[in-house]
Amino acid sequence: MSSERKRPQPRPESIGALARVPLFFALQGRRAVIAGGGAAAAWKAELLSAAGAKVEVYAAEVSDDLLQVSRNSRHGDVIVHRRAWTASDLCGAALAIGDFRDDDGAAAFASDARAAGVPVNVIDKPVFCDFSFGAIVNRSPLVVGISTDGAAPVFARAIRGKIESLLPSGFARWTATAARWRGAVQASGLSLAGRRKFWERFTARAFANPDSEPGQDGFARFVAAAMDEAGAVEHGPVTRVEVDGNDPDSLTLRAIRVLHSADVVLFDGQISQEILDFARREARKIRIGAGNRDDKINALIAEFGMQGARVVRLKCRDRFAAAQVSTPTSRPAIPPLVPHKNAMAAS
Repeated sequence: MSSERKRPQPRPESIGALARVPLFFALQGRRAVIAGGGAAAAWKAELLSAAGAKVEVYAAEVSDDLLQVSRNSRHGDVIVHRRAWTASDLCGAALAIGDFRDDDGAAAFASDARAAGVPVNVIDKPVFCDFSFGAIVNRSPLVVGISTDGAAPVFARAIRGKIESLLPSGFARWTATAARWRGAVQASGLSLAGRRKFWERFTARAFANPDSEPGQDGFARFVAAAMDEAGAVEHGPVTRVEVDGNDPDSLTLRAIRVLHSADVVLFDGQISQEILDFARREARKIRIGAGNRDDKINALIAEFGMQGARVVRLKCRDRFAAAQVSTPTSRPAIPPLVPHKNAMAAS
C-alpha cells in the first residue's frame, strides 16, 4: 500500500473505569516483609512463599499458624524474627504487609514502607493499602485474581468457587507446556498467521482434553497443521455480526468468541461501549458513519483482509432479535481498492 493511502492508526476504545489495576508480581527469590504474627499474617506468608518470595516476619508474638507455615514452607523460606519491625527492615523489600489492630501502628508502617519505596498492604485496613490481594484461582502458571475493591469479600469468594468449577485442574499442565513451547514456536519458521493457528489448535485441544498433556509429537503435529492452514489462507477471514446496539445480553456465545479473536472491528455508530468491550483490547475499532457507502466499507474490509487481519463487521439490527453471526469466509470477494480518506471516523 502506497504511503499516500495510509491512514492514521485509530486509537482503541478507551477502557472503562477500574477500581483496581490487576497486577501480578514476580516474587521468585525476592524479599517480602510482614509485620505481625497473627493468623491473617500466616496466610499472607504462605501465599507469598508459594510465589517463591523470601518472607521475613517481624513480630514479638507469633501464632501457632505462623510457626507452622514457617516450618512447612515448600517454596520460598519463611523466616520469623521475634521482635517488632523497624523502618530499616523495609529497605530493599519487594512488598510490605502489615497486620495491625490499631490505626496508629498501621499508619506508621504504611508511611515507612512508602518512604522506602515499597508497595504496602495493611490487612483489613484498605485506607492504608497501595494494593490488595483479592481471591485467587490457582492453576499455576495459570492464575486468576478476583477483586471487589474490598466491597464484598464473600461475593468474591463465591465467584472464585464458580471459576474453580469451570477451570479443570489440567489447565495447569497445558499452561506450563505453552511456556515450554513458546520459544520453539517462535523458531519454527511459522508466519504470524501460522503461529496464531498453532496456538488456536493448542487451545482447542486443551479445552477438549484438559486432563491430558501434549507430548513432543503433539508439537510437531500442531506445527504441520498450522503450516497447512496458514498457507491456504490468502486473506484474513471476515465475519458479520448483527446485534442489538445497546444490549450486551443479546450477544451469543459464538458472537463473543468472534469478537475475542478479531483484529479489526468495524462497527455502526449505534453500537454501545458495553458490546465493544467484548472485543480484544488490542483490536482496532473503527466507527462506521451513517453516510458511508457500501463500496467504501467493502474496500476497507478488503484492505484489512489482504493484510491477513481477522475482520468483524458489527452491525445493528432489530433490538428485539438476538445477535446473528455469519459464517466467516477466509477468501472474501475483494473489490478493487479505492481511496477512502475520511470515509471512517476512528473511535
